[in-house]
Amino acid sequence: MNNNRRDFIKKGTSLAAGLSIGAVGSAALASENKSGYAGKKVPLPQVEGPNTPKLTMTANSNATESNMKWIKQFGCDYVHMGGPRQLPWTEEGLREIMDRFKAQGLTVINMMINFSGAIIRGTEGRDEEIRKVQDSLIAAGKAGLPVVEYNFYSHRAVEGYYDIVGRGGVQYLGYDYYRKGQPDPADNKWNYKTARKQPDEENMSMAELPPTEREPAQTAAKAWENIEYFLRAVIPVAVKSGVRMALHPNDPPPPISRGSEQIMSTFKDWKRLCDIVDSPANGMTFDCGVSTEIGEDAVEVCKYLLSRDRISHVHYRNVIVEKPRIKYVEVMIDEGKVDMLQVMYELVKGKYKYGIWAEHPRDNEFDTVHKSGGFVSYLYNQSYARAMFQASMMMVAGWKPA
Repeated sequence: MNNNRRDFIKKGTSLAAGLSIGAVGSAALASENKSGYAGKKVPLPQVEGPNTPKLTMTANSNATESNMKWIKQFGCDYVHMGGPRQLPWTEEGLREIMDRFKAQGLTVINMMINFSGAIIRGTEGRDEEIRKVQDSLIAAGKAGLPVVEYNFYSHRAVEGYYDIVGRGGVQYLGYDYYRKGQPDPADNKWNYKTARKQPDEENMSMAELPPTEREPAQTAAKAWENIEYFLRAVIPVAVKSGVRMALHPNDPPPPISRGSEQIMSTFKDWKRLCDIVDSPANGMTFDCGVSTEIGEDAVEVCKYLLSRDRISHVHYRNVIVEKPRIKYVEVMIDEGKVDMLQVMYELVKGKYKYGIWAEHPRDNEFDTVHKSGGFVSYLYNQSYARAMFQASMMMVAGWKPA
């Protein structure tokens, strides 16, 4: 054995020993490859901490132990989910759910709350329904749930979605406000990707669809009045309970949906929301995909919301926009127009410390054949986000490529 081979084995043994105790960092690697790093040496791997983002995956509240292992085994320590349907939530009910995940090494970081349309429309029974939300926030605080997410749609314009074939046959999701589409006669339940039109609406675009009996038309002025009434009632309770609320902006974000003017479909709207109650508890779900869909630079939107401490949850995905708010395509996370690395870098640099969900998995051959519920696509997104996270952590710590 020559000296070069002996030295290589010796170095390899040292490296393996370091890996076994998690002690190998950039300094150790730099000693093996002098040209590999420039600037400050930083430890590897870069992982989540108290003041860093937390990568999260979606889970069902009654997930099996096997489902939880799927998530944990691929390096994710945090999950989010829809909260109990019955309001108000109780501390005992939330703890029962959260403790099941905790037993598998997973922390529930966010739950979505769904409340009555009386709150959104300001109709009879609103105050009673708001009290249920207030009680739910109190329960969340006692149970240690840091974020409660919610929507405030007068109507969600899902009828404008349609499928597009992407690379290798993967399914992209197109949106066109003016596209005339056909309903799927085999679809008898709500589906995120399938137009939900009635037979007499088959040749109408999203822009032409009339209001429904369940969701009558609402003006923007009325919607703003209702959300202000809601926030002034619940945000003080959230603050006292140590809980942050996260309003997800309109997705899709057209100007009008079945006759209802939309109040969370522009960046100006988002800023106005932040001003209603000046508190970090009055937060948003920052969605870099939606930010791009409305014609904004997602990085600049991220910086603004971080400067106000208003990001309570993040949806991390990519999109190609033809006409803001009107026509765009949701694509694989690695091929759209969003500067995903810069978005992640801003979140890390800004010490954002709540969840990041690499969402909207694209339908693919593997998940379809194996009926895996989109897990492989979610895993692809999660892996991409993990790489962006680690790179951003290293850059913020001072690492630069040679």
